[in-house]
Amino acid sequence: MGLIEPTLNDPAPVRESVFSCTGVSLQLVGRQILDDVSLSVRPGEVLGLAGPNGAGKTSLFEVLTGRYRAQAGRVVLAGRDITSDPPFARARAGLGRTYQRPVVPSLLSVRDTLEVARTAYRPYPSTHQMEWARALVRMRAPITAPAAGLETLERRKLMLASMLARRPKVLLLDEPASGLTGAEIDEIDVIVRAASQEHGIAVIIVEHRLELLALVASRVIVLDLGKIIAEGPPETVFDEPQVQAAYFETAAEAAATG
Repeated sequence: MGLIEPTLNDPAPVRESVFSCTGVSLQLVGRQILDDVSLSVRPGEVLGLAGPNGAGKTSLFEVLTGRYRAQAGRVVLAGRDITSDPPFARARAGLGRTYQRPVVPSLLSVRDTLEVARTAYRPYPSTHQMEWARALVRMRAPITAPAAGLETLERRKLMLASMLARRPKVLLLDEPASGLTGAEIDEIDVIVRAASQEHGIAVIIVEHRLELLALVASRVIVLDLGKIIAEGPPETVFDEPQVQAAYFETAAEAAATG
């Protein structure tokens, strides 16, 4: 028996949202970071979150995972209001998240890192589930390799395997293509597709590499200065005038002050 679980061939039914936020507003040190942001994602859907630097994308992830407490808004996971839940409770409920920098334990091997992730909280995934997740992300690094010595792509795969073994309901991926080559981005594309299409995991992906969003996302939301300015399929949303203006104005400002 192989480690990769089979793909379901039956047509996917229209599903209700598995994860959503409504009316999220966030202020930090007197500055408006997010302003009335709402979004939702269905099981098996990949939702892209785009926008220029400072748009509020990572701050929104911090609210969704419970690291920031918004002044207004509601967060719902699998039909349950988790707005007041701390980060660990959200993780146990099925919310996984990666960060822009793939930080791994400096003194542990790949095997030890996976074991720490496996036994972090109950119910513990089986060792077979950990091996399945490692195969799903196509890790090439030996199980005995020091985690700190891995290349960027293998570090990202290690973090993804640690979460996927628990079969989360939702994955929040913060710039998973950062620091990767074109061929490595293709590998991230394959992993995201497998997690969403084959295993029904809802994915929200923040990414500056718009080519990755165009590949994997069925729908994209664009933020600018904490507000949603556009939403739609990637093949059209990036051409909308307000989106073009947001990106080009930010680039012009950066060039003027650089």
